[in-house]
Amino acid sequence: MTRILVINPNSSGGVTAGLRAALAGFSGVHFDCIDIPEGPATILTEEDVARAGLHVADRIKADPGADAYVIACFSDPGLDLGRSLTAKPVIGIQEAGILTALARADRFGIVALGPKSIPRHMRKMRAMGVLGRLAGELDLGGVSAEDAGTSDEVFARTVEIGARLRDMGAGALVPGCAGFAPRRRALEAALGIAVIDPVQAACAMALGAVQA
Repeated sequence: MTRILVINPNSSGGVTAGLRAALAGFSGVHFDCIDIPEGPATILTEEDVARAGLHVADRIKADPGADAYVIACFSDPGLDLGRSLTAKPVIGIQEAGILTALARADRFGIVALGPKSIPRHMRKMRAMGVLGRLAGELDLGGVSAEDAGTSDEVFARTVEIGARLRDMGAGALVPGCAGFAPRRRALEAALGIAVIDPVQAACAMALGAVQA
């Protein structure tokens, strides 16, 4: 059976459990979801991202038998480094989530965990050449990755921000953290626009890349 290593670069077992649940609907593939115990509970700062990239690279090198690799953090830590280590697909969820949103709508919006994440996301989107189709990115003020998928208070705030982005012209919403995975369906129902779980998007791309 195809095995895809899904690397959660933080130490939150709750986030990793949410990834497994979000990917349970795929068939014919085993998504091996792991986290990095030595990482922070939530990746927020530039230092967090830099350290996470090295940890991600170590996990890729330690598991050469996987058919593909997904980096389940919206900052895509270690993406270029990982791609330099293997010829197998290495997919980052920010790239995959945005590209999938562009296939669903003319303009997209992003909900970030906190304000410090936005400049980092903007740099990536500038490099991707997609800023012309960004309706906007707004943040939740600083919440944990685990709370993004479990807290009712955070969910309500996410709906509020998602509605603002929808009113700004977003036809698709990309939650900017792997932790949002358990809330995708509920967010989509509340907002009435496409909500792209970037983890599911990345895993679908990885699976497509390795299928015969």
